[in-house]
Amino acid sequence: MKRIVTLSAIAFLSTAAFANADVQKQIDELNKKIEQLQNSDKKQDTKISTVNALAAQDNIKFDVDFRTAYDNLRYKTVNGNTYTNDALYSNRLWLGMGYAPTESMLFRGQLAYHKAFGASYGQRGTGFGFDTFDWVSSETLADDKLRVREAYWLWNFRTGTIGWAASVGRRPSTNGFLSNLREDDAKAKSPMGHVINMEFDGASVTMKLDNYVQGMYAKLCLGRGLTNAAGWASEATAALGAPMGGSSQPNFTKVDGELDTVDMAGFIFVPYDDGQYSVETTWYRGLNVPGMYATSINGATGQPTAYEMLNGGDMDGMAISFKVDGVGDGINDFLDETTLFASAAMSKSHPNINITRSVDMSSMGMGTVNMVGNSMLGSDESETGHSIWLGAVMPNLTGGKFGLEYNHGSKYWRPFTYGEDTMIGSKLAARGNAYEAYWSQPIIKDVFSMQLRYTYLDYEYTGSNGFFGDGGTPMSMSEAKAMGMDPVETAQDIRLYFRYRY
Repeated sequence: MKRIVTLSAIAFLSTAAFANADVQKQIDELNKKIEQLQNSDKKQDTKISTVNALAAQDNIKFDVDFRTAYDNLRYKTVNGNTYTNDALYSNRLWLGMGYAPTESMLFRGQLAYHKAFGASYGQRGTGFGFDTFDWVSSETLADDKLRVREAYWLWNFRTGTIGWAASVGRRPSTNGFLSNLREDDAKAKSPMGHVINMEFDGASVTMKLDNYVQGMYAKLCLGRGLTNAAGWASEATAALGAPMGGSSQPNFTKVDGELDTVDMAGFIFVPYDDGQYSVETTWYRGLNVPGMYATSINGATGQPTAYEMLNGGDMDGMAISFKVDGVGDGINDFLDETTLFASAAMSKSHPNINITRSVDMSSMGMGTVNMVGNSMLGSDESETGHSIWLGAVMPNLTGGKFGLEYNHGSKYWRPFTYGEDTMIGSKLAARGNAYEAYWSQPIIKDVFSMQLRYTYLDYEYTGSNGFFGDGGTPMSMSEAKAMGMDPVETAQDIRLYFRYRY
């Protein structure tokens, strides 16, 4: 631009001082050069804009969420036994990424690792417990490997006045609506935290109806929680005669006699959301959900001595949740920053009566007995469970938030909340009462924060954290004690964490 201004000044002065033809010719040549330089600058600006646009689209954006936590755990059983861990330290890392080549198409992903300090006794992958299910692979304490917690593409488009969104991949299906509050996450993920909080793979299609009613949308979700397929080169393994060898069938084909594929279909409908008042509803069905079933019975006690994981049947769930983000309209600062919520949910089992399983009853003089039909949650009938969830999150004098929550679950209550972020089991799955208080405090703006949280679970029935088979059978504490069992009656977790987000 300096060259253009200088040449323009020369042209002006020359015109004022001279009027002969030779000078005019020089002026015309200078004006021609000025025009050439202007065109060159325009082309350069266009190229720079194009390069900047391409650079913005070609860059993957990363974010970091790193948390170090201390947990104090205490359990008490019906017989008065206690189990404790006074100092459980853990690190959790979420490495997020996003890429949007166009305004309508984007990719989002998140890598995660969650690990106790040092080496872990009975570490994941050694066959202890159910934490080898990848429903909770980024929530349970594991090793130091990064795992894919989320990875999906999202396509936004419109047809007339209706907006659409389609997505496929590993779903953002933990820390959903309402559960994000106690986790101090500003934005909730897709599912309703009251009934679903676990990792799975699947697809969704959303129809946005906010042109008709503020915040309204409907969403269809499809997911798969387990795939039945033979491993790679399973025929070769079997041919070698390995003691634990695979099957004699082609790669990745369905294996008879093993756990069947577990699928889920759900529907989310939000009738209204204006940012202050919101309502969300959901219904889903889990197909072929698994559970532990007895395969051997002790003749003296009548109690199972061996179990097998089998598909039990289908499970329905539904919920309606209300949230008020700011009470009233400008009454005072405290109410403006207070969030209140309430949620009601129901679950309903559908046992598969067509399954046949063999049970060893030789100790009872009956040999092996073929039993037709699987029970679910210890019942051959369809059983219904209920749950309520109440909460309030309020500002405090330190510039942070103080939260109180209460849950109650009935005898047959069974949600899909295995990935809930707590060390003592899902409080939302509790068959009984759950009480929680937490203080979330920013330390350095929104980059560095801390939280102190207390969770107390008072179980009325057993099986709160079991799957869908015999392990999820509800018995009152007095019934379990009379049968010689010693289930956990109360559990508590005191957590302090420091968290860095950028």
